[in-house]
Amino acid sequence: MTIQSIPGTDSSKLRIYFLPNLMTAGNLFCGFVALTKIVEADISDPAIFFPAIKNALFFIFLACIFDLLDGRAARMGGSESPFGREFDSLADLISFGAAPAFLVHRIVLKDVFVNHPEIGWFIASIYLICGALRLARFNCLAAMAGTGGGKEFLGFPIPAAAGLVASLTWFIMWWEDRDFAKGTWRYILPCILLFVSFMMVSERKYPSFKNLDLRATRPFTKMVIAILFIGFLLVLRDKILPFVLPALFTAYLIYGFVRPRISRRMRHEIEDEDEDDSAEMER
Repeated sequence: MTIQSIPGTDSSKLRIYFLPNLMTAGNLFCGFVALTKIVEADISDPAIFFPAIKNALFFIFLACIFDLLDGRAARMGGSESPFGREFDSLADLISFGAAPAFLVHRIVLKDVFVNHPEIGWFIASIYLICGALRLARFNCLAAMAGTGGGKEFLGFPIPAAAGLVASLTWFIMWWEDRDFAKGTWRYILPCILLFVSFMMVSERKYPSFKNLDLRATRPFTKMVIAILFIGFLLVLRDKILPFVLPALFTAYLIYGFVRPRISRRMRHEIEDEDEDDSAEMER
């Protein structure tokens, strides 16, 4: 059997940039570990269930951080590539597609549809399929435009969708504590899962915040406030983060609906603050 090569390509010239793809590999690894922790969770045994699910949520959030860093590293180093974009999408599908879908199935849908498990599988699969379609659409649009995706996302980004599902799961677990397995709040998760599934394949536009430059200069006051805020979150993470993370992801989801109704000036101040700061510092 003869293996046909793609015309006009040379594998020896394929550029794979180390640091951005290392971050993407970290994203993929975290998604895989999150899946293993979800498999280990047994809702009938709280001593096993809570640590396993909390570890899974931690690795989903860590995957979000790796996903944020790989794009930043690629843009800051001028090393964006088609390989990196495809690798990133494959990692995202595991960490932000399969892991959240399996999470909600494990802690809610499996119990709700115990007599008809195929319904639970189908509901969870909707999220995974919509996430895959959203990633495929993003890659096609980016390839046609010849860019890394521009300043806007078409549809709710899948990392934000996963972050919203994971953060709400964490909040409900924190709120109901050991009554989580018997509580009713967890039944909101499948509804959220289906809603963000629709939003991922919708035509709603969301800012990518790719203009945020970590190397840009900042006024001293803003730097002090940012450091104090981060320190405050780290010190009181167990009491504050269960509120802050769902609020942030929910605000981003809602912003997609509010964005077309606000003025261009306000939109520019929210999304392109770094450009304004840089221009101000240059004057």
